[in-house]
Amino acid sequence: MTERLLPTPSHTIGPFYGHALPFPGGGEVVPQGRPDTITLHGYVFDGAGTPIPDALLDFWQAAPDGSLKGAPGSMRRDPSTGGFIGRNGVDFTGFGRVATDADGHYALHTLPPGNAGLPYISVCVFARGLVHHLFTRAYLADGADPLLDSLPADRRATLIAAEGANRTYRFDIRLQGEGETVFLEFQ
Repeated sequence: MTERLLPTPSHTIGPFYGHALPFPGGGEVVPQGRPDTITLHGYVFDGAGTPIPDALLDFWQAAPDGSLKGAPGSMRRDPSTGGFIGRNGVDFTGFGRVATDADGHYALHTLPPGNAGLPYISVCVFARGLVHHLFTRAYLADGADPLLDSLPADRRATLIAAEGANRTYRFDIRLQGEGETVFLEFQ
C-alpha cells in the first residue's frame, strides 16, 4: 500500500501567507508621529473586481536621500528567546510587508522615496490564484519616466497613485480584467 502524502505549498496554489510571513508592524516602515510620513493604501482586486481579503504585499523603496541600501532590521528577533521584536523605531529599512484585511484593503506608512526621477515604491503581490508573484510600481507623481513613457495612457494610469488629503496616496491593484495593473517582468 502506498502512503498518501499531503500537498505542500509548492504543490498547490495558496494562500499560505497567514503563517509566519506577515509580521507585526509590517506596514509601519517609519515610527508613528513623524511629520514627513506618507501613507500608500488601496485595495487588491481579482479579475471579477472583487476585493481579495488574503493577499500579501511586499514593498521596497529608496530612502528620502535616494540611498537604496536601507538599514537591516525589519524583522529583528530577540537573540535569547527567538521572538519577534520588530523594527527598532529609528532606522529606515525601506521594506514593508502588509496583508490585505477582510475587505481587501492595505495600508503602508513610510517616507517619501528619494529615488532619481519620479518617486515610486516597488510592490510585489502574492495572492490566491497566482502561481508566481507579480511585480509592479506605485508612482507617487506623473511625469517623464522611461517605463511610464513606454505605455499607452490607459495602461500608464494603472501605475500612478492618486494623491489624497493628509499625505495619502491611493493605489489599487487589479490582477486582471478591465483596468488591470501593469506588471513588470524581470530577467
